[in-house]
Parts: sequence; structure tokens; C-alpha cells
Amino acid sequence: MPETLSRRDRVRAETTVEIKQTARKILIEQGHEAVTLRAIARDMGMTAPALYRYFGSHEDLLLNVCGDIFGELADEIEAAIHAAGDAGGDITAKVAAACRAFRHWALNHRPEFALLFGTPVPGLDVEKDDVAEECARRFAGTFFALFLELWQRRPFPVTPPEQIDPGLRAQLARYQEGLGTGLPLGALLAFLRCWVRLYGIVSMEVFGHLHFALDDAEPIFEITLAEMARDLNLPYPPPA
Repeated sequence: MPETLSRRDRVRAETTVEIKQTARKILIEQGHEAVTLRAIARDMGMTAPALYRYFGSHEDLLLNVCGDIFGELADEIEAAIHAAGDAGGDITAKVAAACRAFRHWALNHRPEFALLFGTPVPGLDVEKDDVAEECARRFAGTFFALFLELWQRRPFPVTPPEQIDPGLRAQLARYQEGLGTGLPLGALLAFLRCWVRLYGIVSMEVFGHLHFALDDAEPIFEITLAEMARDLNLPYPPPA
């Protein structure tokens, strides 16, 4: 049987969740610069020092908020992939669904996107926090698992190692070792190129850097998906 939490533990858990929710509310309404312990405490009717009973520092709190947001984003992308598969979609449909879900979430959560993917917040390093890093890896893993499925189902021609710039080849080899994967270096290069394209077009739209030319960036986003599909030897648009 699952262990029953004591009343004290339940109250602590509920307060911890409320603190993170309050921090996110301030983030959405005022930006990450406004997410201070003093502001959170004021909003909750607490004192700032009392928050240290739940989080060791301001950075610790923000990292936990980042972890929650990464987890939420991963949930949405995984749900979109499963929905495409349940509807009979092939691997192309799953890839398109994942990319569109990422864009949809980003456009509907601009402040959260900025915290995770924008200019790094001073003192905030996701890779140095176990909880936040695990959640970030889960988000990244949704795309990488999809890419592995693609490679297994529809392997495609990739750049041979000897044709990759030596400096880039060495970095890809370290990346390959860190992932513990047997994917060819050329396949990893293709994966990174796709991510750069996807992140690039989404971030430019989220941060308003396409407004000089476009009111609606969806058509150029779809062109980007078509270009990625061509590089991965996938039909596009996905078969009906």
C-alpha cells in the first residue's frame, strides 16, 4: 500500500505547489525579472524568509518552476504524437504533430518559453539541477525518441563521417557518446539540423522577430516542416 502522508507533509506539499504556481503567475503577468521571493511572499501573504523553508534559494525555486514547465511541454508533445498514431498516422504524421505541438505551446505560453529558451537568466543553470535537468532531458527525449523511431522505420541517406568537418565530427562523437546511442554521426547531424530549424522558426515567431514581414508565420512554419521532411526523406504533407 502507498505510504500515507501526514497532515504536516500534505500541507508542506500543497504549499510548495502553491509557491511554484504563484511564481509562474507572476512570470506570466510581469516577466521573469519580477519573480522574486519578496513578490511571491507578498502575493501569498507570507514573509520572504518563510519561503526558505521550501526552497533553498531564488534560483532553486526558478529551477523547480522550469522543471514543471519542461514536464508540461513534454506531456503536450507526447500527447500529440500518441494522438497522431492513434488516428492511423505514419511516422511523418507523428513528426509533424510533435513540431506543431511545440509551436502551439510556445505561442500560447510566451513568458514560459522565454524562461526556458530565451536569454539565460543569470545564475540559472538547468544542467546543474537534478530535477530541472531530468525534466529538460525528458522534453528533449520526446523528439529524440521520435527520431529514433524514424531511423528504425525509414532510414535515410546521411553525410558520411569523412565528409563532416573534423571539428564538428569530434563534437558529434562526444554527443553520440553522451547519448549512448549507435546512431551514425551523420544521423545525429541531421537531428541537430532539424532541431535548429524548428527552434529557430518558433523562437523568431514567439519573440516577434518576423513581424517586420509577416502577420501570420504559420505558412512559413509549414514550409520549414516541408524542408525538414525532405532532408529526412519523408513525404510531405503526411499521407491522409
